[in-house]
Amino acid sequence: MTHFADMIDGYRRFRNGGWQQQRERWNELAEGQSPKVMVIACSDSRSEPSQIFDTNPGEIFVVRNVAALVPPFETTPGRHGVSAALEFAVQFLKVEEIVVMGHGMCGGCHAALHRSMAGAEPGRGGFIADWIAMLDGASEEIRAQYPDFDNRDAGRAMEMEAVRVSIANLRTFPCIQEKENRGTLKLRGAFFAISDGVLHVMDEASGEFSPA
Repeated sequence: MTHFADMIDGYRRFRNGGWQQQRERWNELAEGQSPKVMVIACSDSRSEPSQIFDTNPGEIFVVRNVAALVPPFETTPGRHGVSAALEFAVQFLKVEEIVVMGHGMCGGCHAALHRSMAGAEPGRGGFIADWIAMLDGASEEIRAQYPDFDNRDAGRAMEMEAVRVSIANLRTFPCIQEKENRGTLKLRGAFFAISDGVLHVMDEASGEFSPA
């Protein structure tokens, strides 16, 4: 089990090893960033984009949240963290691709499918319930397809459908619509299976996933 004290030890190894070895790269990054790809991933500790894609600092702009979800474009009052990150990546960093990456055994998708947080109070599951409510429609579809939905097939179907929901929600943002129509921005769906270590990529036309 890693605790903060262990992380400090790791920092010291990094500071004396990797940081020293890549001083030129770090000096470049100190002046700014210019990633070409934004990755929206789950907060789950087992699904680390930089490790899965074997990238270095400065190469991907990452946003992580419960179930790797993108809310639809909306201007209602509130704290729009994902929307702010999208705005920054698309309008200021000018990323060329946005990848929504779901993963196997996702707790947020499991809660959406089983409705296990329904009715919970804020601070006791209510914030999670409100967040994953954007998967209510998808959950109904998966439950209809899998009457006995307490199995891995239904779980994976839910996890992949969540990626499709987020891709669809991305297209509700005017700035994304504009850039996608101009051909300067591509949206991609991906799914990483923790159990077998296989990355699946979503076909743009069919919406189906297949191993990369």
